[in-house]
Amino acid sequence: MRDERQPCVYILASGHYGTLYIGVTSNLLRRLWQHRNDILPGFTARYAVHRLVHFELFGDMERAILREKQLKRWHRQWKISLINAENPEWRDLAVKFGLPARVPGKPRDGS
Repeated sequence: MRDERQPCVYILASGHYGTLYIGVTSNLLRRLWQHRNDILPGFTARYAVHRLVHFELFGDMERAILREKQLKRWHRQWKISLINAENPEWRDLAVKFGLPARVPGKPRDGS
């Protein structure tokens, strides 16, 4: 796993028009690996939110965090429109980073 620093805001989805998660990281590839392997306990593991459907790269972490906060305040429909503008099929964009595409999964029961 490469250790490249690139501030990034990302949106994960459980499937087409599914549950959404917005996060920020300085290493998108590492964070995707953590989410997909349920290394990070919590929302994405519980609800099987693993498909990368949108990401934005930034020159510094401060701007990435500001964008993350902005997106988290948006209405769900605005987030869906953002995803549809560049990824209308809701493809798993993680394949661009060499990761296998994720098919929608079933949410976990929390146990």
